[in-house]
Amino acid sequence: MPNQNPNVINQQMQQQQQQGTQLSENMPPNKSHGGHELFDAHEVIGGVIGTLDQYELYNQHIQDQQLKSILNRQKSFLTELYNIMVETLKTGQKPSQSTSVYHMTESNDVMYGLTPSTPKKPAGSVNELKDENISGFMLGQVKGLASMMAMTALEMTNPVMRRVTADSVPNLIEMSYEMFLYQNRNGYYQVAQLADQDMTHMVDSYAPAPPPTLN
Repeated sequence: MPNQNPNVINQQMQQQQQQGTQLSENMPPNKSHGGHELFDAHEVIGGVIGTLDQYELYNQHIQDQQLKSILNRQKSFLTELYNIMVETLKTGQKPSQSTSVYHMTESNDVMYGLTPSTPKKPAGSVNELKDENISGFMLGQVKGLASMMAMTALEMTNPVMRRVTADSVPNLIEMSYEMFLYQNRNGYYQVAQLADQDMTHMVDSYAPAPPPTLN
C-alpha cells in the first residue's frame, strides 16, 4: 500500500467530520434518538405512568391526611415530569419547561430501635389494606423508578433526554426517603442498630487514603 501524505489524510478526516456534523445538524429533531434509547425511554415513561396509575388506586384507600398530602404532592410532581419527558421524546430538544427539584416536607430525624409489633401477613381483601400497606407500596414504586432511571440514563444517546432522565434520579431518591421517613415515624419501618461496640468497630474500619502519586 503506497504511503499517503499526512496532510492529505488530515484533510480527509476533517472533511468527514464536517460532513458528519452537517448530517447531525440537518437531522430532524424527532429522529435524534438511538433505537436502544427509544426502548429505554418507553420503559421509563411507562414506569411513570404505572406509578401515577397506582397512586390513583391508593388515594381512595388512604386514611391519614398527611399520607394523602404526600401522595398528591408526589403525583403532581410526577405528572409534570411525565409531560416534560413526553415533549423531550417527541422533539429531541430542550423542553419548554425545565425539570424542577422535589422538596419533601418531612424532617430528616430517624427513629432507631425495634419495638414489638403485630406480625405481618398478606391482606385477605382490599378492605384490610391500611396506610401502612399503601405507604409501603408508594415507597416501592418510587424506589423502582429511581433504579430504572439511573440505569437507562447511562445508555441514552440524546443529550437532552439523558439529562432529563438523569436529573430525575435525585428527585425520586428524595421521594423514596420521604416515604421511608413517613413509615419510620409511624412505626411501619423500624430501623435496627448494632450494639455500640459493633457499631464503633464498623465505623472505624477504614482510614484516609494518602494523596495519589501523579505520573
